[in-house]
Parts: sequence; structure tokens; C-alpha cells
Amino acid sequence: MKIIPISATSGACDEPSGQVLKLDIPLTRRGFLKGSAILMGTIATGSVLFSLAPSPVWALALTTLTKDEGTTLLQMGRVLYPHEKLPDAVYALLAKDLDTAASSDATLAGQLRSGMQELNRLAGGKFVDADERIKLEAVTAMEKSDFFKTVRGKCVTSLYDNDMAYAIFGYPGASWDKGGYITRGFQDLSWLPAPPEDVSPPPFMG
Repeated sequence: MKIIPISATSGACDEPSGQVLKLDIPLTRRGFLKGSAILMGTIATGSVLFSLAPSPVWALALTTLTKDEGTTLLQMGRVLYPHEKLPDAVYALLAKDLDTAASSDATLAGQLRSGMQELNRLAGGKFVDADERIKLEAVTAMEKSDFFKTVRGKCVTSLYDNDMAYAIFGYPGASWDKGGYITRGFQDLSWLPAPPEDVSPPPFMG
């Protein structure tokens, strides 16, 4: 089975469709695991991403945090911003972004590790093994801590500013460099009723 690396790079989508690129650089598990802590998982068959990815198995390397720590941050992100249709592959980007930042900031690395230790304590064991109610209570109990603020702040870009989230939420990507939304996507709001014609005149095209 092929395993694909998922990109942790955030930013505007480069594809006109806003869809996830099908990577053509599959890596074997043996080669990919060498020298790194790895977060791995599968994409559910019914997910939008399943038809876009070249493999249902994803993998993401960490350089500073351990696999358990990465999984803890992934699950904390899911508690903070719960979306049933977002797969773990998207939440893994939160762990990767925090791992990248911690690799050059020892203070941040210490804050993350001490924060996760406190999460485990509040969960009465391992946070990742707790039920959803206990996880929510543990995260809520830390909402005034710097650790909580760091993770929540990173969620905004890590979870929502990437091609996988764009594809799942139906965002077609940037339009300013393609003529703007007047000619691309302006009338694409399929989940809202169309407004009356008298309050929605034709756009002025100059």
C-alpha cells in the first residue's frame, strides 16, 4: 500500500479549482519512517479527500515532538475546533506546525510539553485515551493558560488555510489573480436561497 506525505505548508491554493493535488511521489513506509517520529492514519472511504488522494494512507513526519505528543496536539485541536468531516490528516497539520515552531524555540517546546503533561493529569491518565467528555473538560480547564492560547491560535491557520480543508468545505481558492469573484464564484452559494432579482441587480462590469 502506498503512503503519501501530507504537506504542512499553509497558504492560498494554487490550483484554479481549489482542490487537493494528487501527489505523484509515493513513499514506502520503510523509507519514510527513517529517522523521524511519524503521525499516520487513513482517510475514510466516504471522505471528499478519498477521491482526491493517491492513497487512503497518509503520513506526516515530526522532528521535535514525539508521536504521542503529536497525537495529543492533533486530538486537542479536534476538541477546540470539532468538525466531523475533517479527517485527522488535517488536524495533523496543527501538530506539524507546532512541531516546526518548537524545533527552533526551546521555550515553546517546553511550554508544549508541560501543557500536554497537564492535559494528561487532568484527563486522569493519557489524554488521547480519554472519552470525549473528559477531553473537553481537560481542555476547558486549561483555557486561561499560555499553552491553551498557543494551540488555539495556531489552529486558525493550520486547520483552515490548507488545500485539504478548502476541498472539504467547498472553498474554490483565491480569485483575485483570476479576475475576481464577479466572473469566478460570485454566484456559487449553493447552500443559500437565491435573493429576489430586485435586490440583486446584474454586476457592473465596467
